[in-house]
Amino acid sequence: MAVVKPQTALTTSITSPIGGWNARDSVSSMPPTDAVTLTNLYPTPTDVVLRKGYSKRSIGITGFVNSLMNYAGPSSQKLFAAAGTSIYNADTATATVVYPITNDKLQHINISTGGGHFLVACNGTDATMVYDGTSWFSIAPTSTAQTISSITYVTTTATLTTAIAHGLLTGNKVTIAGASPAAYNGTYTITVTGANTFTYTMASNPGANATTVGTYTVLYAITGVNSNKFIQVNLFKNRLFFTEKDSLKVWYLPVNQIAGTASSLDFGGIARNGGFLQAMATWTLDAGQGADDYAVFITNMGEIIVYNGTDPDTPATWELKGVWQLGYVFSRRCFYKFAGDILLLTQDGLVPLASALQSSRLDPRVNLTDKIFFAISLAADTYSTEFGWQAIYFAKPNMLIINIPNPNGAEQYVMHTISKAWANFTGINAKCFELSGDDLYFGGNGFVGKFFDTNADNGAQISATCQQAYSYFDTPGQQKRFTLVRPTFLVDVGAPGIYCGINTDFQTQNNLGKVSFETNPTTTAVWDVAKWDADVWAGNLVISRNWQGVTGLGYAGGLNLNMVSAGIDVHWLSTDYVMEKGSVI
Repeated sequence: MAVVKPQTALTTSITSPIGGWNARDSVSSMPPTDAVTLTNLYPTPTDVVLRKGYSKRSIGITGFVNSLMNYAGPSSQKLFAAAGTSIYNADTATATVVYPITNDKLQHINISTGGGHFLVACNGTDATMVYDGTSWFSIAPTSTAQTISSITYVTTTATLTTAIAHGLLTGNKVTIAGASPAAYNGTYTITVTGANTFTYTMASNPGANATTVGTYTVLYAITGVNSNKFIQVNLFKNRLFFTEKDSLKVWYLPVNQIAGTASSLDFGGIARNGGFLQAMATWTLDAGQGADDYAVFITNMGEIIVYNGTDPDTPATWELKGVWQLGYVFSRRCFYKFAGDILLLTQDGLVPLASALQSSRLDPRVNLTDKIFFAISLAADTYSTEFGWQAIYFAKPNMLIINIPNPNGAEQYVMHTISKAWANFTGINAKCFELSGDDLYFGGNGFVGKFFDTNADNGAQISATCQQAYSYFDTPGQQKRFTLVRPTFLVDVGAPGIYCGINTDFQTQNNLGKVSFETNPTTTAVWDVAKWDADVWAGNLVISRNWQGVTGLGYAGGLNLNMVSAGIDVHWLSTDYVMEKGSVI
């Protein structure tokens, strides 16, 4: 009689790492649904998806785009990019230069006044700049117009000469009135050509030099301080507040104005640790008497200074609420308004202000980045001097993003805002992010990219890796020999390139090698173009799962996965394991 050998292989299944990247806990104590590494795979509450890629929205830009600015007018939006010595219109396939600058690291804000809707930007070098929905211009350093000596012309270019030095700058805006011929009159952005001269472009050729010179009025001037000192701008209770570069001062304008006489607040007697102001933000907080806005100032040394009130000129309506100490702040783009709170990017991670000011800096659990604490702290220590740190919320995929610049190319730490699960994105070398409408854009090298837009990086493949957390598979004291794994995916068309291995007993190395991928996967047919009974028609996501042989011997095991894909929507659901259990040793 034949002897039947008993089956020794066992199977089990573990959900994909929807708990996300864990860079805080010991690898021996993580839940099996966490991941030791999770790169270019985005954990949602139900599955883990291969991150989407990007397309190029606007090209033809010289150098890296270090600033993106969205003008949000009452009826339209417009996206601008700053790179090198120019501001570009990034709403077209090929960007066009619209304004000259000296420094491309700008901070900006939108404001509506009785005079219209404006985008206000500053960089600590150039005079503060404004876009009014039609054109860019600079804030003037003086509102005093000088006597006009003459106005001459060459075709449509007028040259205006003043009796004494006018004190204006290229990019300032003036209104000419009372001149004859009438073609000289109007509102123009000027180009300064000398201490007593500037030019402007008329709508038509006047045909003669001005016989009556009339007068000019300087529009939009900030007096009391040179606006080229302003490096950050914020809107608080209908006032513009500007942070002065390398000082503990802020300057504020009259209510509902983008120009006028600026007044200052000096925090030199309040900031106990010195340094300089990095930024200001508006914090909406319910302190027990209903929601109200608070003015929040942060120094580079991590001191938070909070005021409540309406008019800094009137002590009765402007009150200091407190001074708190948090971690070192190394970026101008350190504040981000998120839901009913403000997020602050510090050396300790991303901190919700309401929680941080009610607890100690020594309690990192209040930080949104608590689960990736060691990774974010290491990145801050290593790359804090690099430009490009920024936090932003992208509502469509419920994604909170921290951009981490480094010399080898930026990466992003991303969190799903429902599950609070983190991942690490690479391959998107961004210097800045900006929302325009419901879409998110980033500044790249020579282009503006649309983020999370396609299933490829501008047509190129997306590579992803994961080391899932380890599991004892319910028998912690028993050795196991792992022989097969089968990850289960939902895909729309084609099949991604996938290579699996297994690490045992908390080893974390990735020795899987390069994954091959068919560069032209199956694509779905286009209506009125494809052939009936020949092409593949789109449908629902379909299951894709294949066994792969692995070799591993140990008490605990964790899947090691490499993936590469382009043009495929990939959702990772779970992984099946086949193993043989040995004796208890």
